[in-house]
Amino acid sequence: MNLLRKILFPFAILYGFITTIRNLLFDKGILKSTSFDIPVIAVGNLSVGGTGKTPQIEYLIRLLSDQYKIATLSRGYKRKSEGFVLADSTSNAEILGDEPFQFYEKFSHIQVAVDANRTNGITQLLLQHDKPEVILLDDAYQHRKVKAGFYILLTSYGDLYADDFMLPTGNLRESRSGADRANIVIVTKCPKNLSIEEEGRIQRKLKLRTNQQLYFTFIDYDNAIYGKNEKIDVTEIKSWSKLLLAGIAKPVPFFDYLKNENDECMSFPDHYHFSEEDIQSIQIKSRGRKIITTEKDYVRLKDSKLVHQLYYLPIKSSFIKEQQNFDAAILQYISEN
Repeated sequence: MNLLRKILFPFAILYGFITTIRNLLFDKGILKSTSFDIPVIAVGNLSVGGTGKTPQIEYLIRLLSDQYKIATLSRGYKRKSEGFVLADSTSNAEILGDEPFQFYEKFSHIQVAVDANRTNGITQLLLQHDKPEVILLDDAYQHRKVKAGFYILLTSYGDLYADDFMLPTGNLRESRSGADRANIVIVTKCPKNLSIEEEGRIQRKLKLRTNQQLYFTFIDYDNAIYGKNEKIDVTEIKSWSKLLLAGIAKPVPFFDYLKNENDECMSFPDHYHFSEEDIQSIQIKSRGRKIITTEKDYVRLKDSKLVHQLYYLPIKSSFIKEQQNFDAAILQYISEN
């Protein structure tokens, strides 16, 4: 924790007090939450960014979309549009935001919508002629104006909410007690060989209620990178000299997975909008080499002049164990609602 964050500790106490009062008002029904007659699953976190919400939403899409009509609803962070937008063939990352556009590009058989007002967003989705049967709320854990039927809380293995502090001293958006609203807590980005002893240590630290389920997942990288018209095995490209590019919250694991001593890395802020000057700088630094980026960054760069050098590495969320139990819990909630 740097010195400035320590100095701001009194503001963290104030922020924590304000968010706690807000949650209490919603819990007591003084501030109103809207429920819907449709299964609504909210995926989110207590901290700001970097817990793996996108691969978790994609996991749910793969799990459910063969059986149900699915819609995702996101805020559309840093998009240039306003209000409710339902993705169609004219959409791009600027209209939807990078992550919703990624959903739309990968899963053409579902509905993808954005609206900062989640209540209005769900209402608009239910007014569609082909309305969804299940709605997945992306990054909506603190959006208390909607009462989801099922909450999935994510926390990173290397940055557990139990070890964190309120903003601005730490990275928590609300106090740790907010975890009590979750039906399921998932510790993401774990080592694949996470020991039973370590699982037990984390479980004791999180202090979940008896009716809450705990799971552990890891980031599973694809065995190939993908460009506009080409697919290349990762084993082949790891030895090449290349430029690695990421505009995500925590890029180090991505870099570490692909880089060798001849590679260069460029890092930008999360959800970064690349300017023409940025693209020119990237092109110069690449020196004609292949540029490998994240899937989220690729959707923002694929229409730029970098396209013939540009490739992305897909990721997915995989369960260390008990995947069938997780799937069963989700399917049971939907079938009962």
